[in-house]
Amino acid sequence: MENQQPWRLKLSFKNATILVCFVNIVTFILLLQGFLGVSNRKNAGTQPDQARLRYVLEGEELRRAMEPLELIKRVKEIRQEVYTEPEVVVQEKDPKKTAALDLSKRLNDLRSLNDANSKRAIEEWRKRKIERDRIRQMEKNGTVNAQQA
Repeated sequence: MENQQPWRLKLSFKNATILVCFVNIVTFILLLQGFLGVSNRKNAGTQPDQARLRYVLEGEELRRAMEPLELIKRVKEIRQEVYTEPEVVVQEKDPKKTAALDLSKRLNDLRSLNDANSKRAIEEWRKRKIERDRIRQMEKNGTVNAQQA
């Protein structure tokens, strides 16, 4: 055993474990101090002095003074008018007037259909259609008669 080096005798697993635990504890304490120190510095930085507070308040007052309050009020009024108009229009309409307008529109449509030109065009179309049907019927009967013979 005399041949063994002196540092090997002192560095056993037990001593290495104790050394690692000690390093971990020191690291933990340093990290904890860093986190607590940062939160204390943040709190100290958020409490402005009187000059800085006055500067911020003056800035807010200037921003409020620059807002176009009258324009904003007018825009709100216009939006309310737009939303209320359709309701007013619907309420003002009388169902009898609506029905009367609908009936007069239908009558005008019927009158335009009853024009002489419209009647003549419909009659010609009907005659052509009947003639086509008659020719088809004759062709059909001709082919049926030819197949029977």
